[in-house]
Amino acid sequence: MRGIKVLAFDTGGTILDWHGGITAVLAERGARRGVEHDWHALANEYRHRSLRRMLGAVEPDFNIDDVHRDMLDELLNDNGITAFSSEDRLAIGARWHELDAWPDFAPALANLRQHYVCVSFTILTLSLVIDVSRRNGIDWNAVIPCEMLRVYKPLPEAYQRAAKLLRVQPGQILMVACHNFDLDAARAEGYQTAFVHRPAEWGPAGPPDPVPNPSTDIVVAGFGELAGHLEM
Repeated sequence: MRGIKVLAFDTGGTILDWHGGITAVLAERGARRGVEHDWHALANEYRHRSLRRMLGAVEPDFNIDDVHRDMLDELLNDNGITAFSSEDRLAIGARWHELDAWPDFAPALANLRQHYVCVSFTILTLSLVIDVSRRNGIDWNAVIPCEMLRVYKPLPEAYQRAAKLLRVQPGQILMVACHNFDLDAARAEGYQTAFVHRPAEWGPAGPPDPVPNPSTDIVVAGFGELAGHLEM
């Protein structure tokens, strides 16, 4: 792995335990209202619907925070969960800004930042990344949210515009993610790629694409292993 100047990290799922956080707040609010449900399955459907709405958007008049609010209302309605109040819904939406990071990330980032420019390259909003980064002690060199690029991953223009902003060639960027769709799209634009296994991302159901594409340059079980594959 030579010539890399920038490590670009997908953030939702790769860095953040969204399933644990959202399942917990759904269960908390359900217990308050006497509602029983498969909260693991509901959290996953919530994430699926939100991704379908946001991925590939071009010049949208909404961002992922808006989508999280809209999809929650739709999801609760479709599942016949009418007991959740406006306060409950606001609390669930706010939990996205209060997610915990996977514990192996912050220590690894502190090491990697001594040798590389490390950026969050994400469909999440700038305000969300700021909030979770402060909560988890994550110190980025920069945050590149798709909402500021005005085009969303996995469209080619997102990766092209990110490289242009960083003033590097695509081949000098290592895209780091736990999702094949993100890495495949980045590789098509000339990025180098690293797949990080996050087996707990979707809770007990397991991730929908746990097997990395064989074309991926680096495959690691966790962030602690990443440095060993790079020039440090």
